[in-house]
Amino acid sequence: MPRPETMASPETGETLRRDVRPFIVRYRDREMTVPLPGYYPEGDDDGVHVGDDMAVVDQALEKLRREADGHFSPDQIRGLRQKLKLSQRKAGQIFGVGENAFDKYERGLISPSGPALKLMKLLDRDPDLLAELEARS
Repeated sequence: MPRPETMASPETGETLRRDVRPFIVRYRDREMTVPLPGYYPEGDDDGVHVGDDMAVVDQALEKLRREADGHFSPDQIRGLRQKLKLSQRKAGQIFGVGENAFDKYERGLISPSGPALKLMKLLDRDPDLLAELEARS
């Protein structure tokens, strides 16, 4: 269902119009500008965001966090798992993170924990270590 084109500001009563404006997302020493939908007043004042308006900010923040902290993206995790020729369930068993963890990693719902992330980095550099892990699991 489409959103109405205008709404009254809950603070001032002023008419706000549906629009998209640039918004800077920062994490540590990194930043990126995203198009942020919302209801905005005339001029440069802050807007009101409803529903999933802030999803673009959440996604950008997660991307910056992964980059700054050295985490794999969901696509990189999927690529590593496929490179190792593992199903999501088998990868979860080998990594000791549960059968559904890789599904959640690859959909970006959760990020791998520290130990799982370290193991991913090791296997990404040296896939031959997988045989030793499989023998021990």
